[in-house]
Amino acid sequence: MGARQNILFIVIDQLRADCLIGDLAAHVSLPNMRALMDDAVTFTRHFSVANPCGPSRASILTGQYAMNHRSVRNGTPLRHDTPNLATELRRTGHLPLLFGYTDTSPDPRNYPSGDPALTSYEMPMPGFDEVVEMRLERSMPWRGYLRGKGYDFASYADLYVPNAQPGCAPRIDDPAIYTAADSDTAFLTDSFLGHMADRTHEGWCAHLTYIRPHPPLVAPAPYNRLVDPATLPLPRRLATPEDEMAQHPFFIPSLAAATPASMVHGLGELPTTDATVQALRAVYLGLATEVDHHVGRVVDWLKSSDQYDDTLIVLTADHGEMLGDRHAWGKMNVHDAAFHTPLIVRAPGNAQRGVQINQWTESIDIAPTILEWAGAVPPNSMDGRSLLPLLRGEVPADWRTHSFSELDFGNPLAPSPWQVALGTDICASNLAILREVGLTLVEFAADLPPMLLKMQDGLATDVAGRPEFAADLARMARVMLRHRMRHMDQTLALDAITASGAQRTHRH
Repeated sequence: MGARQNILFIVIDQLRADCLIGDLAAHVSLPNMRALMDDAVTFTRHFSVANPCGPSRASILTGQYAMNHRSVRNGTPLRHDTPNLATELRRTGHLPLLFGYTDTSPDPRNYPSGDPALTSYEMPMPGFDEVVEMRLERSMPWRGYLRGKGYDFASYADLYVPNAQPGCAPRIDDPAIYTAADSDTAFLTDSFLGHMADRTHEGWCAHLTYIRPHPPLVAPAPYNRLVDPATLPLPRRLATPEDEMAQHPFFIPSLAAATPASMVHGLGELPTTDATVQALRAVYLGLATEVDHHVGRVVDWLKSSDQYDDTLIVLTADHGEMLGDRHAWGKMNVHDAAFHTPLIVRAPGNAQRGVQINQWTESIDIAPTILEWAGAVPPNSMDGRSLLPLLRGEVPADWRTHSFSELDFGNPLAPSPWQVALGTDICASNLAILREVGLTLVEFAADLPPMLLKMQDGLATDVAGRPEFAADLARMARVMLRHRMRHMDQTLALDAITASGAQRTHRH
């Protein structure tokens, strides 16, 4: 490593892991991310520990399971004193720059009532220096840029409506009203490159967060029709939505809450046909390809400015997307597609290149990894573990043998569709997922039957009610209980006040 020590942490919103490795990988061209994979380490069994956006990013940046940080919904505050990647990097002399958003709901105890910060769940996490605001429900700099370029739109929502061509019926794959050069993805990348141009001779830390391919699914030309729907495989699913709903009561509100029509704005109800499904999947992959193009611009800048070999590059997604699998859309689900995300890490000086690692890794591992690389000791509040040993090809003897995720499906202000359908109260409207090789356990806080999912004929099938799996069900329930007990909040639990003063044992 040279004198500079740069950190580039890229998060792509709602990018499925199988766009790079898996079912969809052969059907979408992501040449820049694939080139980075060839020059980095890829973690193939990487999962978000929480959904949706706010909770997942809270876990990524604090290194905590949702059961500890408790910012479990979009709009649920994150405690102001929770250590996070940015606050801890500042201790090492880094200034964490934010280009985009962290979807952090601020702690209302730190603000007077009526403060504008308390009107948005998309505020920046404490510790970051917000350089460019690019929040999905706001994005004022981009809106101002578009108006300055002469775009005419009545409201921000109009930017996400496909622009029907004159004399033609509206289509799912109609282009956005803006060109590819003026898209939100292009604007964010231009802003990043413009701001960073004069930082090439000093160490820096940047968190770059792309909104796409998060819905609403509308893409500028040519990305709107870059992928031919006819070439795509159909989603993995049972024959009908009713068959999926019959698997478990949880899926009844899940399939009703997110439909194909909810993925695109301005088109009203959409027929639930294979043509609709494949058109939406094609636009999603087009948006992913657009992001890939701009990731390539960022990597090219690192190389042309002679910074590539001095920069830790971490690329991941906050969570996945069902994208029609199991007749479901969005991420409020228990199946892997909603949680399985890519993770690519290129560490300067690391000898491993083009390697794929199959150990279980979790989104909470990213913050400890970056901190350890920067020379910091991750705080005891962080549940995750540094991936640096795995990057070097070393597997610790006590590395995890499963992964763990959580999902809160309640609403404290008005009953959610799940609360209405399942009869759960707010504190019991949550579930936990434990994945092992071959089996996945889903347990509910409410009095609902667990699921034990096993792959059969390419689909995860609930076998919890079969006598031959009773021992597996009991064993995995114990593993989940022990996991939760072992990972209870350790912020101060390993400190002791003694006659000699405060003493601390480090967690890992």
